[in-house]
Amino acid sequence: MLVAFWVLCVLGLRYPLKMLPVLLWELAWKSLWLILVALPMWISGQMDSSTMETAIACLWILIFPFVIPWRFVFANYLKKRGDRWI
Repeated sequence: MLVAFWVLCVLGLRYPLKMLPVLLWELAWKSLWLILVALPMWISGQMDSSTMETAIACLWILIFPFVIPWRFVFANYLKKRGDRWI
C-alpha cells in the first residue's frame, strides 16, 4: 500500500491538479489521526515515544492548507455538478 501511495505522490509532481484528491485524502486521515488518537494521548500524558514519532511525522500536514489551491477545490469538487450515473 505504501509503495502504491508513493507512486501516486510521484505522479502528483507531474499532474498536480489531477492528483489533488490524494493530497486531500492525506490531509483528512492525518488530521483525524492527530485529533482522535494523538491529541487525547498527549493531553492525558500517556503518549509513548513511538506515537510521538508518528505524530511529529503527521504534523507535516500543517503545510498542506497553504499549498492546496482552494479556489480550484471549491470550483471543481464542491460547486461543479457531478456526472450522471446512468
